[in-house]
Amino acid sequence: MSFLEVLYFVIPLTISYAAPLIFTAIGGLFSERSGVVNIGLEGLMVMGAFIGILFNLFYADVFGAWTPWLALVAAMLVAAIFSIMHAVASISFRADQVVSGVAINMLGIAIALFSVKLIFDKGQTDFIQYSIPRFNVPFLHEIPFIGPLFFKGVYGSSFLAIGLAFLTWFIVFKTPFGLRLRSVGEHPMAADTMGINVTKIRYIAVIISGGLAGIGGAIYSQTMTNDFSHSTINGQGFMALAALIFGKWHPIGAMGAALFFGFAQALAISASSISFLQNVPSVYLHILPYVLTILALAGFIGKANAPKATGQPYIKGQR
Repeated sequence: MSFLEVLYFVIPLTISYAAPLIFTAIGGLFSERSGVVNIGLEGLMVMGAFIGILFNLFYADVFGAWTPWLALVAAMLVAAIFSIMHAVASISFRADQVVSGVAINMLGIAIALFSVKLIFDKGQTDFIQYSIPRFNVPFLHEIPFIGPLFFKGVYGSSFLAIGLAFLTWFIVFKTPFGLRLRSVGEHPMAADTMGINVTKIRYIAVIISGGLAGIGGAIYSQTMTNDFSHSTINGQGFMALAALIFGKWHPIGAMGAALFFGFAQALAISASSISFLQNVPSVYLHILPYVLTILALAGFIGKANAPKATGQPYIKGQR
């Protein structure tokens, strides 16, 4: 393959892999901007991926081509409800937020795999008939060079993810709700003094976090794997968390970091078609996204300052 052909293959694949990470990272942003650490993004993605596939399989004959889009809504609702457990433990019971998130991760995969075995009597679901479709953007895909890179054979979910990043920027930094969200995450006592219901804002933020992570999981399972098994979501939730930290808890930064991790995954998939990577052992390329995740979480890229109250439970009247 020529260099240009490699670009035409890798860039759209990068955006496809980044879309679930963007949704999940931005979900984590809402939670952590409110002061609640959400280590449970992996488990919430697992739940979304499972529900998305399950809904798709059961209702494909009813909704036809609309099924994968409605599956995203179903995944969002179930994952949002599932995240309430993390909210109750972290906010109401003031449990350790990291421990609660780890429990969500373990519980999510356990429930999903048990349900798969119960329903399908095997270790994975059947393959779906309707996946999220690719399409060419009218007129734009004909633009030389840029068209094939960004507007040809793209998933609709990729545009949704990029649009979500900019919408989140507007909500977080330009709306009254965003101001309340940030104030609760930076100084909950001051926010409480100004009449903001800290508990309510944090519950809303964690539930939004769960819903967006569920959509991220459902996008991944309906674009990349088209079924659900134990390995469908295999570290993507932690990559999204790394993207959030790498992006310094900013929606546009998180999107950029998600694209970076998406590129690492796309490179691993397409390495066999790239001449100068063909001699690199495939195992190195397949572990590359996870190595980059570890480096980002360890602060290799540079120190990022989380919202000051992140991880700190709040007791009304506490000083």
